[in-house]
Amino acid sequence: MSLGDLWAIMCRRWYFMVPLTLLSVLAGGYLNRTIPVSYQSQSSVTLLDSSAVARLAPTFGNPISNAGGSLVVTADVLIRTLQSSDSAKELHDRGLTDRYTVGFAPEADSPLLTLSVTGTDRAKVLRETTTLTKFAGEQLKALQAASKVPTVYAVQTAPVVLPQTPVAQSKTRYQDIAAVVIVGVVSAFLLSILAEGVAVVRRRGRAQAGYVPRRHRARSTERAPRGLLVRRLDATTILTGYLVLAFFVPSNLTLPALGGVGTPANVFALLGLLWYLATWLGGRIRPAEGTRLPRVTMCLLAAAVLLSYLADATRDSSHQEVLGADRGLIGLAVWGALVVLASAGIQERSRLEVLMRRLVVMGTVVALIGYYDFFAATNIADSIHIPGLQSSTAGISAMDRGSFTRPRSTTAHPLEFGGMLAILVPFAVHQAFDPVRRHAGALRRWAPVAIMAGALPLTVSRTSIIGAFVAILVMVPRWKPQRRWAAIGIILGSVAGFKVIIPGLIGTITNLFASFLSNSDSSTQARTVKYSAIVPYLHEHPWFGRGFGTFTPDLYFFTDNQYMLTLAEMGFLGLIALLALFVTGIHTGGAIRRLARTESDRELGQAFLASALVALVISATFDALSFSMYAGMFFLILGAGGSYLGFVRREAAAATVSAPRKPSEVQLPELVESR
Repeated sequence: MSLGDLWAIMCRRWYFMVPLTLLSVLAGGYLNRTIPVSYQSQSSVTLLDSSAVARLAPTFGNPISNAGGSLVVTADVLIRTLQSSDSAKELHDRGLTDRYTVGFAPEADSPLLTLSVTGTDRAKVLRETTTLTKFAGEQLKALQAASKVPTVYAVQTAPVVLPQTPVAQSKTRYQDIAAVVIVGVVSAFLLSILAEGVAVVRRRGRAQAGYVPRRHRARSTERAPRGLLVRRLDATTILTGYLVLAFFVPSNLTLPALGGVGTPANVFALLGLLWYLATWLGGRIRPAEGTRLPRVTMCLLAAAVLLSYLADATRDSSHQEVLGADRGLIGLAVWGALVVLASAGIQERSRLEVLMRRLVVMGTVVALIGYYDFFAATNIADSIHIPGLQSSTAGISAMDRGSFTRPRSTTAHPLEFGGMLAILVPFAVHQAFDPVRRHAGALRRWAPVAIMAGALPLTVSRTSIIGAFVAILVMVPRWKPQRRWAAIGIILGSVAGFKVIIPGLIGTITNLFASFLSNSDSSTQARTVKYSAIVPYLHEHPWFGRGFGTFTPDLYFFTDNQYMLTLAEMGFLGLIALLALFVTGIHTGGAIRRLARTESDRELGQAFLASALVALVISATFDALSFSMYAGMFFLILGAGGSYLGFVRREAAAATVSAPRKPSEVQLPELVESR
């Protein structure tokens, strides 16, 4: 279905589009006049250690008194206390009736707290912020007094930023207005498409009965119309547009109203889902046969996310957590759109192969940008500014490890950069070996493999090396001996080449794993401590979690482990759904390899299997689904695997039906004794 077809449908169903659009615009204007402007004031306090820190300090058997320590645990306990219902009730009695938030200051490694109050009365907001700041100090004293901490070891609060003059917060107001207008327009569009689908079904019934209305009779044309609006769109075209936006627009640039999930690529994916629904309801497309498994798994993930959203609604969550849960629903819709478009929307195998080639080519370009970041010691993404978009994170300086700059290209973090390349390399290897592409020449086939695989060590991270090792371990043993030994030789030669070209890089990576195995690495120790810190949150909500998207670093801490983060946000049900995604990818790859009738298809199945196993393993090394580009590539590959499996199944079934039987397989009629 082309853009011109969609426009024609909306014109024919004007009785849905016009009234609902006008109602949504009027509702937006009404909200603009009735919703008051809110104001926000902030203050910051820090925790100061006791005056007796110079002497050996006892711990008093509790985490509240931590003289000489980092005081982060103390600050976390104070935040929990201020967010409790008892504190909210007492603050209400003191006159704080507006919404307030308490959390760690962004990008702060010290026990620095940010207190904020949001309301519609500017003078009242300022008074309430002062009350909240004073109340925080009183609560810290009360906590230590209840634990019988001597005064000499008591931790103190010190205001760093006094309550600021309230600033108007128009963003939330405009978001509400935009949401009403968007919901109205989208509802009108879907109703129009639904009405068109009903009309198509009725026309098919009349056509079967032999009746064809004049306005629906075929008209002979001398030439087909041309132009952008009448050009046929398919799922491959939509997903190509998504890849362009995902790879070449830095993932930290988002629409101001949507936060971290509002990247242009995610918005385009949602529009692509609307296109698919319109095409499906209009009778122009049907889900491909044998591709249901990825979509069923996505339904399980959706159930886990929705149940965690309800769990978040039943507890006293902060305003930031509510916004995080809303963003989680948007992210789920984006992932579902990618899986649906890739698995059900692609109707021709040739178009799916085109999509996978484009995926590898664009990944190669992103890897080349990473080379520039590494050797120029910079972040090229920070120099990209697009009007209308703003950075969803604070400015990230070039990250170093040892004497090397860790590249991140257009991704948000070097871990995301390395993880994304690790799940793409198996497909680059498959396309390099594919006999169908031998006409392209060795350089065109093997350059993506060399560029993406060579960029993995440049990230100077264990995640990249583990991902590469898993891919090698899965793919190389399945090759023929000649190819296998050649690959091992190339890998060893590449390691030697890195030692010569970039001195110290291999040694730095080796030291990372040595310190990890000896448990002497500070980052490893920090992650181990976080694992135990997740347990209290899991005990509070073991089955459905605290809410998908609510366990943000601004309020809590980085988990650096997708499994731990899933347990905190979605509980055990969410962990089962996450594992089901990986198992689906592994099963898809294995099934493609088992049913394949050509060596190329068998290697393709092995590539899908390797990619899924890489994702399974490296998800334990960073919070993978929190990064939009990596998550998008994972779900796109998951849907593409389901689509390939459908094609392979249909080809195998067709070959079974058309294959002639051997003489030995022909069943002879059974002879019975006559009586």
